[in-house]
Amino acid sequence: MSLIPHMLGYISFGVTSLANSAAFYERILAPLGYVKVWENPNGAGFGEPGRGDKLALFAKPGEARVPGAGFHLAFSAPSRAAVDAFHAAAVAASGTDAGAPGPRPHYSPSYYAAFVIDPDGYKLEAVHQ
Repeated sequence: MSLIPHMLGYISFGVTSLANSAAFYERILAPLGYVKVWENPNGAGFGEPGRGDKLALFAKPGEARVPGAGFHLAFSAPSRAAVDAFHAAAVAASGTDAGAPGPRPHYSPSYYAAFVIDPDGYKLEAVHQ
């Protein structure tokens, strides 16, 4: 049995505007099959429907700091079409294109991904293999 799927419990980000970020992530994660699983005045969590969060956002106005070069978060996508939809949704929701959907054979022959930057500056990826 592989331990890799269980390596990380969840990841959390500080965001400047919880309302804006929660709406952004709700929109871009929907094509990947992820939903908002909880929300309160200080944060919001996203994951698979009916399960716990794997991504938590916490309101940190004036304090949120994006990690340095080399950091990014990759979301698993169920299909190439889902990668395409993730990218389109992110760009439509004020995200910045950081790599259009397409094959990335330098990673592996079956690697298909897209990259975006969220409104706070976090680099995100959707990947299907």
